[in-house]
Amino acid sequence: MNSFAERFVRSIKDECLKKLIFFGEESLRKALVEYTAHYHKERNHQGKDNLLLFPDPRLIANGGKIKRLDRLHGLLKYYFRTAA
Repeated sequence: MNSFAERFVRSIKDECLKKLIFFGEESLRKALVEYTAHYHKERNHQGKDNLLLFPDPRLIANGGKIKRLDRLHGLLKYYFRTAA
């Protein structure tokens, strides 16, 4: 289990914490909540054959236009297809 925790810490440091400036504990907590939601629901995981761990069923479709969701003011991006 330690390797999973270490990977999460490395990911959050590289993709989030090193790229933002925080003004107090509240802004740090908000960034951590946003990144955690992105990590579990929107980010592909190579160890799981590039699948999403807990995908939002409303955002999964096989056809339609490609849309983008942003988190942390555009720092994190998630692309999905709308229903046809």
